[in-house]
Amino acid sequence: MLKKFIQIWKLKDLRKKIVFTFLLLILIRALSHIPIPGVDITALQDFFQRSRLFGLLDIFSGGTMSRFSIVMMGVGPYINSSIIMQLLTHVIPQLEAMQKEGEDGRRKINQIVRWLTVPLAFLQAYGMTILLRSQGQGLVGAISPFEFFSVILITTAGTILLMWLGELITENGIGNGTSLIITLGIVASLPSLVQSFGVGYLGVSSLLPIAGIILLSLVVIVAIIYTNEGSRLIPVSYAKRISGMRIYGGMDSFLPIKMNVAGVIPIIFALSFMIFPNIISSFFANARTSFIADSAKFIGKVFSMSPPTIWYGLAYFVLVVAFTFFYTSVVFNPKEIAENIQKQGGFIPGLRPGNQTAEYLGKIITRLTMSGALFLGIIAVLPLAFQVTYPSADVLIGGTSVLIMVGVILETSRQINAQIIMRSYDEY
Repeated sequence: MLKKFIQIWKLKDLRKKIVFTFLLLILIRALSHIPIPGVDITALQDFFQRSRLFGLLDIFSGGTMSRFSIVMMGVGPYINSSIIMQLLTHVIPQLEAMQKEGEDGRRKINQIVRWLTVPLAFLQAYGMTILLRSQGQGLVGAISPFEFFSVILITTAGTILLMWLGELITENGIGNGTSLIITLGIVASLPSLVQSFGVGYLGVSSLLPIAGIILLSLVVIVAIIYTNEGSRLIPVSYAKRISGMRIYGGMDSFLPIKMNVAGVIPIIFALSFMIFPNIISSFFANARTSFIADSAKFIGKVFSMSPPTIWYGLAYFVLVVAFTFFYTSVVFNPKEIAENIQKQGGFIPGLRPGNQTAEYLGKIITRLTMSGALFLGIIAVLPLAFQVTYPSADVLIGGTSVLIMVGVILETSRQINAQIIMRSYDEY
């Protein structure tokens, strides 16, 4: 590892990329500590510590919500905009045609994503501010309409600033800027998460559970790496063709299909849906109509996150599995891949090009998706099972956090290794 660090430091271009990325991440972390004036930060932090629902949102933001930072919404609206455009690309023919235009088409779609981020950031900032005001306790209530609009405008501008910094990292730094910003927020919340189920909660005499937690964490990390890196290699052969005096093709290759095509997106989708019942319950729990208030309290009790109920865990697991199949079906089209293989003069040995190849790829992706979906579901509900065993230990999104961090670290390390290999070829 030391040799690798020395090799990275000797490469001037790669060293500049890493230093540039590191400095921008420091700037982003500094922005997260700049609060919006006019809000009682102490009361707000106490509220986030007491509320499990808002504490979960705060962990995803890296603590920016409890500080009511100018980048309170993080890159969440930008991610939502990207996911919406990715889904619409497979639904709207014009967007699908634009995506097939190559680099120019992708640039147009990215521009649409940026413009869509602005109204999404405005709406999410408005919803979060209204939600905090509805909780009472003097959190965000004592502000004028002008100050209220200023808060929403500032948080929207903060999201746009983070989006721009993330794209700067992607273009001029190393790794994916948006993913690194999310990971930075999770890493910033790790000390409080570790403290929550540390010796202070389990007791000095309870070293065995702590050892079990460490061992389980290592097993989960290894399983996540195995699943993220695991793929099924489909053999593809290309027929020989003669053009002039040259012979092209006639080689064998592989089509890799990842075990977890959807990544962490199904967990994010499912988590958003599971937060929604608690938000509805918080809104209508104090309604004047007794039926509405009782129904809201019942929903809050059934989908309680503190402690998590069996219905909450079951619904969470089912949603993760369902969204994994849904998102995989959107991003992986067996018929389109079979057509591309056929256009390039390739075929899967033993199968006819076209429909038979598409049916075979469909069966393979269904089996792989089932394994990946069950794994994601287990990772999602594993912290909930631990929470039932040790109620005092707060492990809100442990599995999801590890999944995101491991994926980003692996992707960044692959980019660094690719840069090293590319420059080693240039020397020769």
